[in-house]
Amino acid sequence: MARKILIGVAWPYANGYQHLGHLAGAYLPPDIFARYQRLAGNDVLMVSGSDAHGTPITVRADAEGVTPREIFERYHKTFLETYQQIGLTFDLFTHTDTENHHRVSQGIFLKTLENGYLYKEVQRQLYSPQEGRFLPDRYVEGTCPNCGFPDARGDQCDNCGKLLEPSELIGPRSKASGDTALEVRDTEHYFLDLARLHDELEAYLSTGKEHWRPQVINFARNYVQSGLHGRPITRDIDWGIPLPLPGYEGKRLYVWFEAVIGYFSASIEWARNQGTPEAWQAWWYDPAALTYYFIGKDNIPFHTVIWPAELLAVGKIYCDDCETNLNLPYDVPANEYLNFRGGKFSKSRGAFVDVPYFLSRYDPDPLRYYLTATAPETRDTEFSWDDFVERNNNELVATWGNLANRMLSFAYKRFDGRVPEPGELDEEDRALLNKVEAGF
Repeated sequence: MARKILIGVAWPYANGYQHLGHLAGAYLPPDIFARYQRLAGNDVLMVSGSDAHGTPITVRADAEGVTPREIFERYHKTFLETYQQIGLTFDLFTHTDTENHHRVSQGIFLKTLENGYLYKEVQRQLYSPQEGRFLPDRYVEGTCPNCGFPDARGDQCDNCGKLLEPSELIGPRSKASGDTALEVRDTEHYFLDLARLHDELEAYLSTGKEHWRPQVINFARNYVQSGLHGRPITRDIDWGIPLPLPGYEGKRLYVWFEAVIGYFSASIEWARNQGTPEAWQAWWYDPAALTYYFIGKDNIPFHTVIWPAELLAVGKIYCDDCETNLNLPYDVPANEYLNFRGGKFSKSRGAFVDVPYFLSRYDPDPLRYYLTATAPETRDTEFSWDDFVERNNNELVATWGNLANRMLSFAYKRFDGRVPEPGELDEEDRALLNKVEAGF
């Protein structure tokens, strides 16, 4: 019997071209998985989209002197072109600035508030008198208080993965101006009450996770066991989804809260596009449906703790007749990093290969093969041009290509150009088939 398989793919910030690390870590693996599930006869829904909001887009817009909308629309277009070239088989690739996503995100916010999982609290945030604004998230850089990394961002340290608040950074500085004469000012925000959800999250992570990758489940369990505290879900910024409440016109939903809602809103958008507005419910409310979230390791806390917390807090929405609550993630197959020249892909270090550039020189299939063969599933791996050429020539062409050519040539010569009907299987045949099936 066919199963419903929901495949959520990480939402890329629409502030620059996709590089090979993105493709290897979060975008090629789910496509391979989706193709397999479709061949197995399952009903697959694979969704994603461009993250149009958040400070990565506004920081880029400020640097170029254009609007955030111009930035996200420019790179959303390149994502669509790139994914089509590389052969990714999304059922829907949308973005977070659609009317549908705004409406669904605001609905999730109000439902979470109604259920008592949000509270208001005055927060001390960094403010730049020079720029005349609060500096949320990536508007601030400084030294990580957890690992000492000197270029941590105001929302997360890229080195150790710890989630941060801008005021926690040591020696904070403005990303835009370099201003270090920052002030700490009070501002009121809504918080998601993670502490209240601690027991449910711990129960969710403690059982039935044998199929999770060790580094993923260990990170998630340690995150919860170290103690959960409220996380702000609003920001003082003028680009994003407005709060659907009077008196909060100058605030927007924090991008980490609303971006993960994109998996849900995209499923709803897909169903409407198909002319079956309620079809999405089969992937979100059927307990037999399986939900997979393919991401890079820097997104592990958001998909193993934060997103399950949001789903638990909401319970049920847009389906009064449904007997169960929204499905929690069945698996979060997060990948490690594909590195280049001894570290992460980085434009500032000159260690950067974007996918459009690569595809202007090479066909997509050799790239798909190489990134599959060197996939960073459980450890960081390294890309090099020499290794790419060697694997393409020695493995893809000389081994696999030669095997296919010899077998097809043999069939053509010996069986009048037709694939022969199979005969009776012997023990050796059955043993080989059993070995292949065991691999799946």
